Amino acid sequence: MKSSQPAGSERPAPWRHVWNWHPSQHSLWLRLTVAVLLTLIATWLRVALAPAESGGRFITLSLAAALAALYGGLAAGMVSTLLGMVLVNFFLVQPYGSLAFENPVEAFWLNLWHLTTQVVVVGSIWWMQEQNQRLRTVHRELEASRRRFRDTFEFAAAGITQVDLNGRLMMVNQTFCQLVGYSQEELLQMRFQDFTHPDDIRPDEALLEQVLRGERDRYSIEKRYVRKDGQVVWAHLTVAVVRRTPDVPEYFVSVVQDISAIKAAEAALRTNERLMRQAHALAGLASWEGDVPTNRFRTLDNSYRQIGLPYETFSGEDLLALTHPADRERIGKDWADAVKGLRPYNSTYRTRMNGEDRWLSVRAEFERDAEGRALRAFGVTQDITERKLAERQIQRLNASLEQKIRERTRELKDAYDELESYSYAVAHDLRSPLRLINGFAQALQEDNAALDTGSRRHLDRIMQASRKMGLLIDGLLKLAQVGRGELQRQPVNLSLIATRLLEELAAESPQRQVDWSVEPDLMVTADPALMEALLQNLLHNAWKYTAETPQAQIRMYARMDDRQARFCVADNGSGFDMSRADKLFQPFQRLHQPHEFSGLGIGLATAHRIVLRHGGTLHAKGTPGQGATFCFSVPQPDAPDSNPPVR
Repeated sequence: MKSSQPAGSERPAPWRHVWNWHPSQHSLWLRLTVAVLLTLIATWLRVALAPAESGGRFITLSLAAALAALYGGLAAGMVSTLLGMVLVNFFLVQPYGSLAFENPVEAFWLNLWHLTTQVVVVGSIWWMQEQNQRLRTVHRELEASRRRFRDTFEFAAAGITQVDLNGRLMMVNQTFCQLVGYSQEELLQMRFQDFTHPDDIRPDEALLEQVLRGERDRYSIEKRYVRKDGQVVWAHLTVAVVRRTPDVPEYFVSVVQDISAIKAAEAALRTNERLMRQAHALAGLASWEGDVPTNRFRTLDNSYRQIGLPYETFSGEDLLALTHPADRERIGKDWADAVKGLRPYNSTYRTRMNGEDRWLSVRAEFERDAEGRALRAFGVTQDITERKLAERQIQRLNASLEQKIRERTRELKDAYDELESYSYAVAHDLRSPLRLINGFAQALQEDNAALDTGSRRHLDRIMQASRKMGLLIDGLLKLAQVGRGELQRQPVNLSLIATRLLEELAAESPQRQVDWSVEPDLMVTADPALMEALLQNLLHNAWKYTAETPQAQIRMYARMDDRQARFCVADNGSGFDMSRADKLFQPFQRLHQPHEFSGLGIGLATAHRIVLRHGGTLHAKGTPGQGATFCFSVPQPDAPDSNPPVR
């Protein structure tokens, strides 16, 4: 078990209980009772051990009175003395109860001498007890003071050290140990220079020398210590000298406070101020504050130079004098409304400074009293001249661009009208010669039965070529019609259209067994006629290129790609080589030979044109002999990436 006594104390020896005795430790009645008992015991012993008539009767009871005084103090000693005098005079010599002295004068002087002696003895004992008590009190107070001093020293919030005249540490507290990272034992073997930053040793020593020369009694500096782990800490050091005599210094007392956090905050503040000044310089900003009642303003950190103001402090009248006349009335009203709290102050105006016009943008906030009156204003002013000049240049460019757009639109319209004329010519002027060529070839074949086989073969080729050219003309017209007219967007159920088209293809080719499927409820907002043409081309393409595939499969479904729905038509037909995919959507470009699969190469080009008109994209992926997949997207009309309709 641990002792409950303070560290360093010892259990007092038994004799110390007697030495530290004081009568006040017991009550008065107990002390008086002990005094009476001691006197009676002493009387009994005197009678029992020696004849009462022998000399020394007062001595025995004087001893009892002394013991009573030691135990009970002055009152107990005097009670024992008086009781002893009565017993000596009346109860120690027979006959008991009668005066033991024959000569009254002798009895008087003996009793007076005994009383005087006892008063001196008892009084001395009492005085010694009081002095001893005062000494013990002073000792306890001294010990308490020493403990308080030690506690104050050890547990102070600041580091405290005692340093001799040579710089060696004599005493250190725990706070200082924690500050520098050394133990007390290590520090007591070191000089303060051993853990002071090299750059701070000489300034510290110079101040110490001034103290030793008597030029000052104390000094304070900010210095750096190097901790045991190598970390540098900042501290505020206050040093005072303790002198044995006014001319003889004995040692130094140092108080050390850790200010590393303050130094870090100061460094951060300086960095922020530097960055703020740089930001103001880069942005052309000037910070200012104003006294609203006096209408006086002051720029901060010389920032008035950033915007070319001629002075650091100015009045409202000075500012209006710099303002362009056309903006003065508006600026005055904006400021008055902001001071009243009707609206925020965020204004732009023109000024005339250094012989040139400048545009300034000003924002301000207000500090108000309890009644809402504006007392102070804080704001920033930014030079936006370059921005204003750029805006004007953009406006001029926009006007020029709009004019160019109108001219280009007119040119496109003329070209479009010319294209329509061309389409009309193709539709009407070319069809008639083709019909004549085909008709006369057929007439020659019918009217000349004697034609040889070679001639008939030539006539068949003429008729086939004319029919193919007619189909090409129809394809060109169809492709041109896709880009004409206004889109009529409305909800379209692609699943219903695809199902109907596949059923029609299956009915046209009953000999084929094609496993097809359509995902239900594929909805899109688009032009219904164009969507049907799109699906007709894609599904017809899949139906055609699976003709030579056993167990043919065609599937239409939707998938999400970059949060956008894409509708796909997939088949397991002949597929195509991806290296030639760039020709896939070009008119009349085919990836297969005519004897393999029939067609003009206009279907996928038409499908691509339809998707582009809706602002979407059409992609294809294929592998020779393993099929192809065509996926298209149709953005909604309000989608941010939807393209405007093509006319």
